Amino acid sequence: MSSAPLWPFALFIALVIGLVLFMLAASWLLGGRRRDRVTEEPYESGMPLTGSAHIRLSIKYYLIAMFFVLFDLETIFLVTWAAAARESGWTGYVAMLVFVVSLVVALAYLWREGALDCGPRPTRESPADKERAR
Repeated sequence: MSSAPLWPFALFIALVIGLVLFMLAASWLLGGRRRDRVTEEPYESGMPLTGSAHIRLSIKYYLIAMFFVLFDLETIFLVTWAAAARESGWTGYVAMLVFVVSLVVALAYLWREGALDCGPRPTRESPADKERAR
């Protein structure tokens, strides 16, 4: 077992650290020194602040974000499998088929439970309620 010299790696690390220190020093030297009330305020698309940034978000926002991440990861797995489909053979095909079927089953379960409904759930009126409404 031969060991490769480590000096290229050490040189690379030293250059990276030197570059980071240079960028920090340059931003400190060239950066603005004046502090105003306007300078300290957050800036968002040129619009003045209208309220606090600490607001409560609905749980539906987080559900949509989780679904996006799950489907995004599914897409990544499918695309990488498609790129290597011939090399992976039937074993890879069966594995991907099991993966997709499990995702479809999970999606069907979530759909049935109502996790994909963004609006309020409709109430079911009984025939007696309809009769009373007349």
